[in-house]
Parts: sequence; C-alpha cells; structure tokens
Amino acid sequence: MTRRAKLVLMVLCAAQFIIALDFSILNVALPALGDDLGMGQADLQWAVTAFALPSAGFLLLFGRIADLYGRRKLFLTGLVLFSAASLLATLAWNPPVFLAARALQGLGAAVIVPTGMSLITTTFPEGPQRARALGISGTLLSLGFTVGMVLGGGMTDTLGWRSTMGLLAVAGVLVLAVAPVVLAESRHPERPRVDVPGAVTVTGGLLGVVYGLSSAAERGFGRPDVVAALAGGAVLLAAFGVVESRARQPLVSLPMLRRRTVAWGNLAGLTTFSMMGAVVFLLTLYLQEVLELSALTTGLIFGVQGVLSAVAGLVAPRVIGRFGARATLVGGLLGQAAFTAALLGIGRQQGGAWLAMAAVSLVSVVHLWVIISYGVIATSGLSDAEQGLATGLVTSSQQVGITLGVPLLSSLASAHVASLRDGGASFAAATLGGVRLALGVDTAVLAAVAVLVGVGLRAHGRTGRG
Repeated sequence: MTRRAKLVLMVLCAAQFIIALDFSILNVALPALGDDLGMGQADLQWAVTAFALPSAGFLLLFGRIADLYGRRKLFLTGLVLFSAASLLATLAWNPPVFLAARALQGLGAAVIVPTGMSLITTTFPEGPQRARALGISGTLLSLGFTVGMVLGGGMTDTLGWRSTMGLLAVAGVLVLAVAPVVLAESRHPERPRVDVPGAVTVTGGLLGVVYGLSSAAERGFGRPDVVAALAGGAVLLAAFGVVESRARQPLVSLPMLRRRTVAWGNLAGLTTFSMMGAVVFLLTLYLQEVLELSALTTGLIFGVQGVLSAVAGLVAPRVIGRFGARATLVGGLLGQAAFTAALLGIGRQQGGAWLAMAAVSLVSVVHLWVIISYGVIATSGLSDAEQGLATGLVTSSQQVGITLGVPLLSSLASAHVASLRDGGASFAAATLGGVRLALGVDTAVLAAVAVLVGVGLRAHGRTGRG
C-alpha cells in the first residue's frame, strides 16, 4: 500500500471502530443509566434499540444516496451527525432526550457504515490489497466491541455512564478533523436512482415491528397499540416486497434472494446476530441485577469473550478450508445453540458468573465462525456485477438482526418477570426467571434455524442450482 492508502485505511477503520464501540460500550452501563434517568428494566432495551433501528432501516438508502452525491461527502456528514448526537447523549437530562440522541447516533452510523465500506472497496483494487484492507477493518470491528465492553465497565464505575457517550463524541471529532484532508471524493459512475418507496416501506415496517415488540415488554401483547404496530409493520414489510419486485433499481434484489445460498446464508446471519445480541443484553442484566456485580467486573467478563473471538477469527479460515463453509455454518449455529443452552444453568450464586463467562465466550467463538461462513456462502456463485447487492444484503442482515433480537427476547423476559413478581417472587428471582426463559427461546430459535439452513443448503448442493 502507498502511504496515502494507509492513511485512508486508518481513517476509515477508525470510524468503523467507533461504531463498534457504540454497539457495546453502553451495554454494561445500562443499569447505572436506568437509575440516573429513571428508566425501568423494560425501558432499558430502548437504549440499544433506539440506536440499532435507524442504523438498520436507513443503511441501504444512505449507501445508494452516497453513490449519487458522493461517498466522501456523506461519510463526513455522518461523522458530524454522530459526533453531535453523542454530545447530546452525554448531556441528556431525561429519557426522551437520551433516546432521541441514540436514534440520531444510529442515523449517523447508517451513513458511516456503508459509505466507509464503499470508500474501502473503491480505494483498494480487488485482490490482495482489498482483502487485506477488509481483513483489517473486520478485525478492528471485533476489537472495538471488546474494547467497548471493558471501557464501558471501567468508565461507568469511575466516571459515570455519561463518560461513555462523551468518549464517542471526542473520538468522532478527532476522526472528523483528519478525514477531509485524507479522503478523496468517490461516486458511482452510473448514478443509480434512489428507491425512495422501498426505503420508506422497509424502514416503516421495521419501526412498527420493533416498536410493537418493545412496547409489549411493558404493556403486553394484547394492547391495541401493540397489535396495531405489529400489524402495520407486517403490512409495510409486505408492501416493501411488492415495491422491490417492481423497482428498476431496488434496494434489495428479490431475484437474488431466491438463490438458495443467498437466502439461507442471510437467514443464518440474521439469526446469529439477533440471538447473540440478545444474549449479551440478558447476561448484562443477570450479572448486575441478580449477582449485583459492578459494571467494571461485567465488562471484564465480556472482555474474555472478545479475546477468544479475535482468536476464533484467525482460526476461522482454516476451519472453513478443512470442513467447508456449509458445515462450518451449520455446525456454528448448532454450537451457538448448545453453549447458549449451557447458560440455563446460571443461578443466584456467585459461581454463575464463571459459568456465564465460559459459556458466552464459547458462544462468541462459534458465533464468529457463523459470521464468516455465512458471508462466504451468501456471496458465492455470483457475478462481479452482483457482488455489491450481495454485500449489501449481508450487511443488512447484520443490522436487522441486531435490531430485532434484543426487543424480541427482552419483551419475553420482561413479561415473565412481571408475572413472577405478581406471584410474589423477589426482584432477583423474577429477573433470573425472565432471563432463563429468554435464553431458552434463544436456544430453540438457533437450533431450528440450524436445521432449516442445513436442509436448505444440502438441497442446493444436490441440485447445483441457486
């Protein structure tokens, strides 16, 4: 790489690293955040969902807008928005302000992630340089998640939860100070049209579904507003399918989704991200609210998980080379289910922390194998002209999975906690019961999807058709 190329990669990876930090740095600070702003347990998942929802819903739209108006321009705009939103989150004086700031952070991330990836692929030619650049970017994303968990715990214990958001604001400003000097403008030569109807329907559909699931955690599934939100979300997502089937330049290529490798691969990706995100959220509540561990100790427990994930990333290519992508994908999903099932053994004794650390670390290892193998499968057998759409689907599966997993299982856990509390159980006992129920559902979903993906990809292997 030239010196300028290295500087470009450094800036783009720094931005991706900050986004990874944001996904994890607040997790261990949630109980302290809730106490300070007066947010109940059922509300805490909104601190995660408020960020994840816009980052998933607008990802494809901003990627296409960047093709039209310039990737560098949109990338810098995203950094400005993200940094300002992080400052607002730092200063938030009540839950609505904080959640609005988190939503703006997610919107900024929806701009930064696709434009950053596009700038990498347009800066580095296909081959060893691009592979190296993407490998470095992926490693830093994984490292950012780990560092975020450890930093979040330490900073929350010493400086308070607001310092976690302040760190993101400062980091965003530092990257913004260098990026305009280093990055060159880049546009798609064909200037594709923006699929506005597709963007509106998919974003509205996701918003309705996630709002309905999240509200059910507080109000139950039978309330009219919850039913209306879930039904409206389902209708909009169905409309999105109709819109995409007729669009000349769709956000999501439906014919591509009919290919078995693309469809089953992305189903596996969506499942592994949604279930893993839910496990981290649930264990954070367990460690701090049942075992009453500090935020720093909780962060260190998840730090072990991150170290093993980094090692797993180095080993994954050899595993795939030895057993094949399909076997690694299915085996990884089954392994994730098995190690999640092991978490059902957690209890109110302090030894539960050791079980949680060991099990979630092993879950993370096989989770990373699933991530890499599903990316290989979901982009295999496609022409160069189709790789952009395929990569967009892979990224969307990640973001949508992160969006849906936490509110879905959190709502189940919260409803069960409320039921146990009504029956006279203590807060700690009720919380433990809710966490166990959600972990059981997590295990069942992973096992079911593993079987479906295994059968679907095996059929593809026999027929040789997409």
